[in-house]
Amino acid sequence: MCRRSVLVFLPVAALACAAEVRIGADSVFVVEGVRSFPIGFTTAPPPDGKTPDGRDGYAELKQFGAVFHRCGAPHGTPLPEALKRIDHMLGRSAETGLSCAFYLPDVTAVEEGNEAELRRIVEKYRRHPGLGYWKGVDEPEWGKVPVEKVQRFYDVVKSLDPAHPVWITQAPRGTLPDLKRYDPAYDVGAIDIYPVGYPPGTHSHLPNKNLSVVGDYANWMREISGPNKPFWMVLQICWSGVTNPDKTLRFPTFPEERYMAYQSIIRGARGLLFFGGNSEPGLNERDRALGWNWTFYQRVLKPVLDELKPGSPLHPALLAPSSPFELKTSGAADVECLVREAGARVFVLAARREGPTAEVKFSGLPSGLKFERTLYEEPRRPKVFDGGFSDWFAPNEVHVYSFTR
Repeated sequence: MCRRSVLVFLPVAALACAAEVRIGADSVFVVEGVRSFPIGFTTAPPPDGKTPDGRDGYAELKQFGAVFHRCGAPHGTPLPEALKRIDHMLGRSAETGLSCAFYLPDVTAVEEGNEAELRRIVEKYRRHPGLGYWKGVDEPEWGKVPVEKVQRFYDVVKSLDPAHPVWITQAPRGTLPDLKRYDPAYDVGAIDIYPVGYPPGTHSHLPNKNLSVVGDYANWMREISGPNKPFWMVLQICWSGVTNPDKTLRFPTFPEERYMAYQSIIRGARGLLFFGGNSEPGLNERDRALGWNWTFYQRVLKPVLDELKPGSPLHPALLAPSSPFELKTSGAADVECLVREAGARVFVLAARREGPTAEVKFSGLPSGLKFERTLYEEPRRPKVFDGGFSDWFAPNEVHVYSFTR
């Protein structure tokens, strides 16, 4: 076993091997024996990029909970150039304690002409200290990539490197049976959904065009993957539907980004990714020079990550297995909630969809719990009674409660 927690900021040469990433029986990620809630970026700042105040960009993301990011090269990049670029990203990631999800589009849909190259790549990088995951074909159902080619990528990678999961993201398209066909071809499934734009919801193909469609697609992933396989949700920073020349630029606000993150977790996501931080049309003059959307990060994303990062009051709940307690609600039909138990604490995460403001009653908690606090909203307090509580919820509002035994 290769322990990496004490190696942050050492030269890459001092990092002996790649960290083992496995998925526990409760669908929680375990990195070198330590439980983890992966937070990722597609993509992160440039490998040598700086924050606006001159600090290391990778280190900044790591500080606020980032675990991995997609490392790769665009389709059609000559292989020597692509691998040189990925080498640099892997090396810088290892130095700062991040992991890479290795992504080379030209070898993800495997056929006779590129399987040998894929094998050479996996053999070369499977022990690299910056490696965390392998990324398969992006949005294969929407791209009509045959399942057999996606499956072959998985089979080749896992035969050579069982220590790192294979991840695939699907587009919000197709049907449940369409997407289910790809389920055997990955360890971690994901779906991307970017509902914020003008008009709202154009990225979704479901009838729901509101912010809460994120939860609808999370429900899809939970049904596709079943109870024994984790999934991630890919959430919006910026996407083509707000950056194309005929579109009006729009970013999620802090309450919107927070709602999407928490709704994903409540519906079962065991990790989150954030897409579009490097989208050129979404960058102001300062950020364009830095190669990443630090303005959005500072105003919106950093406060969200601050609630989820390791060391935060909520983080133990993100690592906990599913709880047997299922709360009953009354007063509104569109409140989603999740109970997690971590040590002596019981956490309740609750989010309202788009219904009108209402007071909601929750019941079904273990008897004798003591209310501790409403996380991130103190001194707000719900009305507490034995076995439950009640509180007010506005549209797309999130509250997080902590109780002690």
